[in-house]
Amino acid sequence: MKKYFYIVLLSILFIACNSKNKSEDISNKVDLPNILIAISDDHSFPHTSAYGYEGVKTPNFDNIAKLGVLFNNAYVASPGCSPSRAAILTGQYPWQIEEAGTHASRFPARLQVLPDIFEQQAGYQSGFTGKGWGPGDWKGSGRKRNPAGTEYNDVLSEEEIEGISTIDYAANFNEFLNEKPKGKPFFFWYGAHEPHRDYLKGIGEKSCKNPENVKVPAFMPDVPEIRSDMMDYAFEIEWFDKHLGHMIKRLKQSGDFENTIIIVTADNGMPFPRAKANCYDFGIHVPLAIYWPAKMKAGKISTDLVSLIDIAPTLLDILGIDQADYNYSGKSLDNILFGNEPNTSDTNHAIFSSRERHSYSRHDNLGYPQRAIRVEDYLLIWNMKPDLWPAGAPQKYLKNAMPAGRQGELEEMHLGYHDIDKCPSLDFLIENWEDEAISKYFHLSVDKRPEIELFDVISDPACLNNLSADKAYFEIKEHIFNTLKDYLKKTNDARVKGNGDIWETYPRLRGPMRKFPKSMGNDN
Repeated sequence: MKKYFYIVLLSILFIACNSKNKSEDISNKVDLPNILIAISDDHSFPHTSAYGYEGVKTPNFDNIAKLGVLFNNAYVASPGCSPSRAAILTGQYPWQIEEAGTHASRFPARLQVLPDIFEQQAGYQSGFTGKGWGPGDWKGSGRKRNPAGTEYNDVLSEEEIEGISTIDYAANFNEFLNEKPKGKPFFFWYGAHEPHRDYLKGIGEKSCKNPENVKVPAFMPDVPEIRSDMMDYAFEIEWFDKHLGHMIKRLKQSGDFENTIIIVTADNGMPFPRAKANCYDFGIHVPLAIYWPAKMKAGKISTDLVSLIDIAPTLLDILGIDQADYNYSGKSLDNILFGNEPNTSDTNHAIFSSRERHSYSRHDNLGYPQRAIRVEDYLLIWNMKPDLWPAGAPQKYLKNAMPAGRQGELEEMHLGYHDIDKCPSLDFLIENWEDEAISKYFHLSVDKRPEIELFDVISDPACLNNLSADKAYFEIKEHIFNTLKDYLKKTNDARVKGNGDIWETYPRLRGPMRKFPKSMGNDN
């Protein structure tokens, strides 16, 4: 009996020794860096001063870019916040992650996310402030916390500005660092709510911004109303940048700055007509700068095509964590970050993006499925349901606001288009849509679109000149479109595998539920 007891005891000890926490193994191999990811909400390329845009001042983003790598061609996996953030956290495209790949639904518990991986595999402490993953219901999927980590949002700002979040992001970062055990590496997600709408109208002008420094994208009219709206947008970008600066200052004070990887980017494009919620360049092309003081050389500018789903495999690559179990579609940016040549890599020759549902803006909660591919000079967009209204149906049913006996009548046209965030720019287009000089911009934003759109985004970043019907571009279009379809098949996109309607079954769990007439959902 004694002999049996000792055999069992030795077996248990052997298993324990060989099943020690993987974080101990990695800690012995790697001088683990801290990781700070700063993500603005609804912020297009090129709206930072590092890119030469004079309408905004972002000294802290600029400094990270100057000391590290500034990316000129960084793209999100979706032009909407919830699926884009899910793609960053999982390293996969939205069509690969079920409900998490659409807006305001659930986040399946099976999906492995960066904070959990870092904690389990490398002994990190993880947290977030502001907006983590969302909007959506992560609790309904059986998760114990937001996919972005443990929440730190209790400290509120002493400054009260309409349209600005009451959360003191930098102070909450301090709380996280104060609670973290000394010497323990951290992963922290700073998700500002800015420059998401609403804005305090006129705050850009009140903060002494110069309308002459505003560069209005060519898909909107260059008028004072639009310039003013863009100045308000710029004010909120600067708010995001200010808190980033406070966080960097704290890292320097604590001695953690040198060994912290800092990634600064955005979740999708600007909240203006024909930008956010669209796969055009201003919807999916975002700022990106990465810096690791202890390891990186200063002043590199990358023109490589990169996707934000590349962040996950890049960080695991740096930490020496085996990626075999994570099914990443992104690729490590190691060669760009640490290579000797300024603009060379073997990473991506094509990147992809997609959207399904954004707001509740069509009959029966139908989305507007798009898939997009950016390759070389071109952006191709596949509008998979071209019979639907891309900005949302132009009319909806009125509730509790009509005289007795008239319930159910339609609201005026301007009360639709809910896939465009409510804003002064949209109001201006609607109010002036019959004006000959404004009409074309209104129609660019709301009219139905052809199934295939092709743009030379180098010469046409506003995506105004659709080349898909031009015979001179027929072979280019066919090649790019086939590349897109082949990749979607390879990565099991339900839209090309015959089960596309599954996207319409995922519940919308956040935001207003509106009622639209069936005739506004399609041409039937």
